[in-house]
Amino acid sequence: MNGVQWARYWRAADQPVEAMHAHFTSHRYHRHSHDAYSFGVTEQGAQAFRCRGGSHLSAAGTVLAFNPDEAHDGRTATEDGVTYRIVHIGPSLVAELLPRLPLFRDPVAHAPELADALRRLHTALQDGSLARDEHLMRAVRAMAAHVMPLPAATGRPGNASAARDLIEAHWADDVTTGDLTAATGLSRFALYRAFRAEYGLSPSDYQRQRRLRAARRLLADGRTAAETAALTGFADQAHLTRWFRRCYGITPAAYARSAT
Repeated sequence: MNGVQWARYWRAADQPVEAMHAHFTSHRYHRHSHDAYSFGVTEQGAQAFRCRGGSHLSAAGTVLAFNPDEAHDGRTATEDGVTYRIVHIGPSLVAELLPRLPLFRDPVAHAPELADALRRLHTALQDGSLARDEHLMRAVRAMAAHVMPLPAATGRPGNASAARDLIEAHWADDVTTGDLTAATGLSRFALYRAFRAEYGLSPSDYQRQRRLRAARRLLADGRTAAETAALTGFADQAHLTRWFRRCYGITPAAYARSAT
């Protein structure tokens, strides 16, 4: 499956809002998650992905939706590739309109009103902050028809949480499997199984995701890709670039230039 691939990225300088318009023919997203509500519309072709323990297909005209920290991958599912738009909206903005933070009910939905609101928001991203914020509110309101309330926390931490806490405390360091098994009291196999079941990612993917999120913040603050790689635990700039592209579809340099 060959062809020209492209991706255009926008990032608001004053709000936790990011968006991408892309056409991919061979790009495959590594399993990852976002610290935002992410919803998009497939314009041409179709894309396949795994999320919530199942396989899903977003065909042209359908909306795909991911909750914050919801692990997923992605790839094109048609010979001519896939063209789609996606917006990432920070939970703090959603909370302004929907006080009890919700969850998308389904990863894929036929939602013409939400798809239209998403397209209009994309168009408004370059029209100034006032127009952007108005369309952002419309998009969140349209989103409200496809969400359910966030369930109350059960208070059951589970063994995997000790491993996660260790990674969170030392995300830029070389955390070993031995460190994690010592923290949890689990065998290597039991640790991997429990962690994946709880967080949707393997421990190494979780740590890499934590590093990539830190890298995004540093790039947005004006750090170079080389500086960012050194500060976030990547071997070098090439290592950062490879994983940044695999998880986000763009390079660190493109992300740094994307502020509007």
